[in-house]
Amino acid sequence: MGNGSSFDQARTVFLDINGKEEKIIFSRHSSSRDIHELIAQAAGVSRHALISLKDTTGAHVFVSATMPLNSAANPYKVQTKDAGTSSADSDAFQAVLTQVAEQLNRVFQMEETKSHLNQRINLLEKKLEVEGLKSVEIDKCKSEISFIRDHLWDSQKKSLDSNRLSTPITDETKANHRRDVPNYPKYTLSQETVDYLKQPTFDIWHWEPNEMLSLLEHMYHELGLVKEFNINPIVLKRWLLCVQENYRNNPFHNFRHCFCVTQMMYGMIHLCRLWERMGTEDLGILLTAAVCHDLDHPGYNNTYQINARTELAIRYNDISPLENHHCAVAFQILSNPDTNIFANVDKETFKRIRAGMTMLILATDMARHGEIMESFKDKLAIGFDDKNKEHLDSLKMVLIKCCDISNEVRPMEVSEPWVDCLLEEYFNQSDREKVEGLPVAPFMDRDKVTKPTAQIGFIKFVLLPMFETVAKVFEKIDEVMVQPLKKSKDRYEEMKSVEEAQKQQKENTT
Repeated sequence: MGNGSSFDQARTVFLDINGKEEKIIFSRHSSSRDIHELIAQAAGVSRHALISLKDTTGAHVFVSATMPLNSAANPYKVQTKDAGTSSADSDAFQAVLTQVAEQLNRVFQMEETKSHLNQRINLLEKKLEVEGLKSVEIDKCKSEISFIRDHLWDSQKKSLDSNRLSTPITDETKANHRRDVPNYPKYTLSQETVDYLKQPTFDIWHWEPNEMLSLLEHMYHELGLVKEFNINPIVLKRWLLCVQENYRNNPFHNFRHCFCVTQMMYGMIHLCRLWERMGTEDLGILLTAAVCHDLDHPGYNNTYQINARTELAIRYNDISPLENHHCAVAFQILSNPDTNIFANVDKETFKRIRAGMTMLILATDMARHGEIMESFKDKLAIGFDDKNKEHLDSLKMVLIKCCDISNEVRPMEVSEPWVDCLLEEYFNQSDREKVEGLPVAPFMDRDKVTKPTAQIGFIKFVLLPMFETVAKVFEKIDEVMVQPLKKSKDRYEEMKSVEEAQKQQKENTT
């Protein structure tokens, strides 16, 4: 599907606003916010109002350019923040809360252990997810059962205070996320969105944070990871929120980049049918490593960390300080029962998950690019063997590297804004390096680098050789990824020629 012709046409959705029929028309280029504002205008409410859509079955509908089209006979019912909760919903909500309170009272009266308390609350949360959240808004549930999380947090805080991981660069109150009922909506994804999510052409700029969280959640369910690891659905939501909180608001290395890399990994899993070469556990390691690979990135690379002798560089002896830090934050989050999606696996399985994720996240250090690629090529030369663990590990390392730096595989309108974001982050670093008297890399210096010069060499000497090598294992990679990379290189070379011609003309006129 991807960027098919149906996406290029105008799309019409019919609405039921307090019994009055309305309709909105938008294009595939419309963002969720654009569509939200169209609905708000049709409903006669502020564009800042909270709006939700429900289909004829009562299911929430994802507000996006890929929402399922309907007809005038089956309009989506529009609800705003001012729409009251029905008495039936209120009764159901109170019944669930009463049961939670009664269970908790029995727990506290019997002075049960903290571990037992966690198990009880997890069971209640599962029940709330299945039975209660169908009729109760999550934000109300969040406020009403705050006493649950507070009791648990108080007990956890005592142990955390006595045994904290000292990581100066990160905010530990984020990594040690308080127990909370996740507050992003539960969306119904159209089949078009579900299919589009698997494509390398997926436009990651049209999705808001809550929607990205919901799409990541969908990936874990669709790949069978929730079943494989027996993940509590509420814990999965809470973990995703905690991960989001631990990505900083950098120009490039931010939560959208995390989503972008994870979506590409999800796309490659389907494109290459990786389940035919590895087990579900390995797929879970690949996807989770992609989610966590840049946690708490400060926006300044390893070279800066080492030259500036930062605490991270000292902590990790100048060896992949950022990647080691990303791993540390990832497992600090997973050490909290509230945000441990692997809490229900046995010790040996968790040991494999931890080793696999660490290996993959550390592989994203570009200083190791040559070493990792040579090792992979050596294995291809003797014949790649799916049953050989070393061969499979080598493939997984190359796959996460591909996903991490895969922007130029995407369509120009998706990839080019990322170049601007990366250059902004580079320029921030080089400006700081100049002030602090540290070495400045030419490719990061705003006085020397241009967009085409930054990309041509990178595509030619890093991306193309890497993706062409992977295409020897998965033939589809050539058509879907290698060819777009070649077109991207040609486009930047043309852009460079135009810039040089303009520069020469300017010099001639002066």
